[in-house]
Amino acid sequence: MARFAIDAPTLLHLVTTPVALHPAHQLVAPNTIRSAALALLYEAVRSGEIAEPVALQRHEQLTELKMRLLGDRVSRRTAWKLAREQGWTDLQDAEYLAIARLQADALVTIDARLAALAEGLVPSAPLQALTTP
Repeated sequence: MARFAIDAPTLLHLVTTPVALHPAHQLVAPNTIRSAALALLYEAVRSGEIAEPVALQRHEQLTELKMRLLGDRVSRRTAWKLAREQGWTDLQDAEYLAIARLQADALVTIDARLAALAEGLVPSAPLQALTTP
């Protein structure tokens, strides 16, 4: 079994694109991921990218996706340390990378910016890793 850390854009991608997650894999994320995904959905509705009923349906789907959510003291402290070491202005990206560092075999993200931040800090894997043994 492999554990993969994911971020909010990747979570939304998983519920909007037919991706058959391999049953041997486990998804892990900070406990803030669902709120972050909901914020992305809200932004998409406000910009006219998607209709509100579509956004609310996607929200239901993302709450049904099985993943282990973490927000323990060690994860938060690791996020703090990463953000300080990298000179980041907030902790959001650091939370994903902390979970990847502590609880996952690799980070899977569709966000090129987060992937670039992760380089050299945590292992990463392509989206296809979620579907293969």
